[in-house]
Amino acid sequence: MLAWPLVKARAGIQLLNAIDSVAGGTAGARQALSGTRYGPLPVQRLDLWVPDAPAGPKRPVLVFVYGGGWNSGAPQDYRFLGRTFARAGYVVVIPGYRLVPDGVFPHMLEDTAKALAWTRDNVAAYGGDSDRVVIMGQSAGAYNVAMVALERQWLGREGVPDGFVKGVVGLSGPYDFYPFTSDSARAAFGRVAPPQITQPISYVRGDAPPMLLLTGDADTVVKPRNSKALAAALDQAGSNVRLVIVPGANHEDTVVKLAAPFSRDRRVIDPVLTFLAERTAASAPVQAAVR
Repeated sequence: MLAWPLVKARAGIQLLNAIDSVAGGTAGARQALSGTRYGPLPVQRLDLWVPDAPAGPKRPVLVFVYGGGWNSGAPQDYRFLGRTFARAGYVVVIPGYRLVPDGVFPHMLEDTAKALAWTRDNVAAYGGDSDRVVIMGQSAGAYNVAMVALERQWLGREGVPDGFVKGVVGLSGPYDFYPFTSDSARAAFGRVAPPQITQPISYVRGDAPPMLLLTGDADTVVKPRNSKALAAALDQAGSNVRLVIVPGANHEDTVVKLAAPFSRDRRVIDPVLTFLAERTAASAPVQAAVR
């Protein structure tokens, strides 16, 4: 296993990409866009990956938002993820977003919503089906996608209607983390009053998009209680939620195990692929019924 301090650094992510390209190869996926603007700010750029196959019916779309404590990361760091899911048949959009010190709340949410608006308007030109979009994030990125899915204002400001997001995958995400105990959380959210407005669990609703919340029981960075608490609240509200806890997995495993050869441990990628297939099927309902 790659140690997370190595993977977390830019050099480590690049090494993970290199390992994936050797162990998994690059066949089956193609980068169609690199550094394309989705907004006017320098960081508002995205990469887009497509299956390397003859054009055919419109393909489902996965928008992936990376982690990094709201203070590190870039779309090009996650080429392995673009390859992994493009090979599985998805058009994959990986947007950048503002990071601390510029990326304090709510800027990371504004950027995520703006990237989804770009996806709605442009993904068809790259073979994607804008009616079958699922969003996924890991760690801080899981926070971003959970918030824009649960609190309607962010997508609403960009003119993205309810029902556009067909599902949400949160990997090792912080959803109920006040009081803030980490330097990264204090830097991103510490000046917000009241602080509860920053918490995804504050916006639970019965008609939220279906969610898969996956975490490891050995995660000491973002404790599994975050996923458990949000899953319980969503279930109580009548929303469609699935909680997966991977025994022995730590915080980093939920992204490392999406790259070859680490994806041979199927306990992360299989639940994700199953959920994506369910949510992007032509017959999938827009949202769970409120009970």
